[in-house]
Amino acid sequence: MVKFALLVVLDAKPGQEAAVETFLRDSLPIVQDEPGTVAWFGLRLGPSTFGIFDAFPDEAGRQAHLSGRVAAALTEKASELFASSPRIERLDVLATKLP
Repeated sequence: MVKFALLVVLDAKPGQEAAVETFLRDSLPIVQDEPGTVAWFGLRLGPSTFGIFDAFPDEAGRQAHLSGRVAAALTEKASELFASSPRIERLDVLATKLP
């Protein structure tokens, strides 16, 4: 059962929108190897605003994801790709419908 989630909002620097989209697409295979990440979505919220939504059964899964390879790559590329620091919101999941 999913109980925890993250919402990350990413504002691309002008001209870096395609690179952010590529970064999100390239992150999927990495996240697929995380057993504690039940759901993961790379999102486009607007012309230059992107997001990541991911869900976890427990706090340990969320912490493992925050310490994982995608988070490290996000931090490494932040100054190159993003106009501001990624905004990370820790969420409690109240209800879900998953396959």
